[in-house]
Amino acid sequence: MVNPSKINEGGVQYSIGKFDGQTVVYDFPKVLVYLNAKGKLLFGKDFKIIEEDHQIIFKLCNYFVKDLEKCAKNDIDPEKGILLTGPVGCGKTSLMRLLKHLVPMQRPYRVIPARNIVFGFNHIGYKTIEDYGNGQFFCFDDLGVEPIGRHFGKDCNVMGEVLLSRYELFLKTKIKTHATTNLSAKELEDMYGNRVRSRMRKLFNLVAFNKNAKDKRK
Repeated sequence: MVNPSKINEGGVQYSIGKFDGQTVVYDFPKVLVYLNAKGKLLFGKDFKIIEEDHQIIFKLCNYFVKDLEKCAKNDIDPEKGILLTGPVGCGKTSLMRLLKHLVPMQRPYRVIPARNIVFGFNHIGYKTIEDYGNGQFFCFDDLGVEPIGRHFGKDCNVMGEVLLSRYELFLKTKIKTHATTNLSAKELEDMYGNRVRSRMRKLFNLVAFNKNAKDKRK
């Protein structure tokens, strides 16, 4: 039997909790040890989880491991996706790339920069919107700072259309969508309009870094 409380990385086995044959009881300090190790493998030896981020990582870990009790305490709906917000350089993208490895038995999502989707639209048109509105799992990175799309002289708010498609998909199939953004709710509404913003509330749990979170790239 596969033991989901043990994860092998780089020739080392990490224990992230206890498994009774049916469920895993996760041990957050052990989870942090694993995430630090995996982060170094993914992003380089200088990667480090800092203490001031523990609270937000704890919330996200509870979401990804589907700890329903802790999710309820943090007002997180495990059926929705995650919209991770925070200032530039606080580590949003790295966390979303990292945390999917905590639950290797779950279907993984692809992290795709929103601007790359717009570039695809500019090249091949509306098929791009269909492609990202399909049944795959995605995390749209840097949502809201991508340019407006343009194909054969027609402008299109590409990510706005993709989000509407993902909302329809969610209603039919419960397939989740994740995203990261530097923008506030008001800025997102200005970018995509009230209709998309209202759908985003139903698509996403909002998880926010402190607005004064440090830029880790400096």
